[in-house]
This record gives sequence, structure tokens and C-alpha cells, in this order.
Amino acid sequence: MTVRIVRLGTPRLQGEGLRIGTVRHPPRGVPKTQYAAQNWYDVWFPNLAPSAELLKLFRTPAGADSKVLSRRYRAEMAEPDQSRVLDLLAALSRQTNFSVGCYCADDQRCHRSILLALLQERGAEVE
Repeated sequence: MTVRIVRLGTPRLQGEGLRIGTVRHPPRGVPKTQYAAQNWYDVWFPNLAPSAELLKLFRTPAGADSKVLSRRYRAEMAEPDQSRVLDLLAALSRQTNFSVGCYCADDQRCHRSILLALLQERGAEVE
């Protein structure tokens, strides 16, 4: 069993499992009834999305510094509620396949790669 990171809206991989959207906003112009059918996500879970403030930083020239972004996102995920969710997902990864994702084209300049690292640090089975 594993957890994967994916780009939302892309074709699903075989065995990917439940797709969790860790984004602040749902896709524009897509009816809720089509989120799963169009491969956006099965469950929207903005609790693991970067804060609005951090999202703004991602889009600025300062956002090119991945160390700053990583440190800030990790700090947000260290909050008790988010930390417990990460623990839950890490435990679930040992029981079932699922994926977490966002819209970014480059996963190395995106919170989802940091999210995957956080899950690995908690003992998640990752692909």
C-alpha cells in the first residue's frame, strides 16, 4: 500500500486509490459532480494546502527560494491539527493506496513534494 503525489486533473494511474485534493480552492468552472470524473480529486481536503499568505509567496520572485517555502510550509504543518492529519495519512498509507495532489505543474516547486516528505518522515509507505 502506498501514498503518491499527483498533479490534479491528470489521468489516474493504475492502483492510485482515492485522490485527495490538498488545494485551497476547487477547480474553476468544474461542477462538483465532475471533480472525480474529470480526475481532479475524490475528496477536497484544503486543510493540507498552504495558507493563503504562503500561496502568495509561492507566486513571487522570493518564492523561487525553495528552502524558505519548505520551512514555512513545514511550520504550518507542525500545527497540532495538521500534524494529527499527517499522522493519520501516514498510518492509512500502510493499509490502502491513495494519492495527494495539487494543480502545480512542477512538483519540485510545490507543496506536494514537501507534503510527501512529511508523510515519509512519519513512516508512510510512499511511491
